Amino acid sequence: MSENTINEDLNNEISENQETASENMVTEKSEVEILKEELQKEKDQYLRLFAEFDNFKKRTSKERFDIFKTANAEVISALIPVLDDFERGMKEIEKSENNELFTGIQLIHNKLNETLRAKGLKPVEVNAGDDFDTDKHEAITQIPAPTEDLKGKIVDVVETGYALNDKIIRFAKVVIGQ
Repeated sequence: MSENTINEDLNNEISENQETASENMVTEKSEVEILKEELQKEKDQYLRLFAEFDNFKKRTSKERFDIFKTANAEVISALIPVLDDFERGMKEIEKSENNELFTGIQLIHNKLNETLRAKGLKPVEVNAGDDFDTDKHEAITQIPAPTEDLKGKIVDVVETGYALNDKIIRFAKVVIGQ
């Protein structure tokens, strides 16, 4: 074998090795790119799943709070007639001469009021002469206005209205002047 033939064989072998090496590098690059794409895809799925879970926690927390408020509203709404009866009873006991009885009932009434107030119950302030507001009042009847300035306004409050956490749960029942 001649030296040229050996050189040509070596050059061919080197070229083939370089081509094989470059093909392997291309294959490795494409594998790296594929792995990067898969990693990015997994990261994206993870972030979406994390965001979905965070939204689930917030929604569940809000639902629990709403259920608590609703359950509270039902119990307090059931206690409002008891509060009304207490007030009527206190008016009658006040007419009697028994001051000790009146003081005892007044203490119980105040405790019930404070407990309900602590749970968010507030009476809706309504006075004779106020404008009639359908968002807070329920007109049960209309009577001729005693004075000209009471036309279309509240003449008398028959039953107190109540709001629970700024939401009306019982409208004030009022009489309106015509």
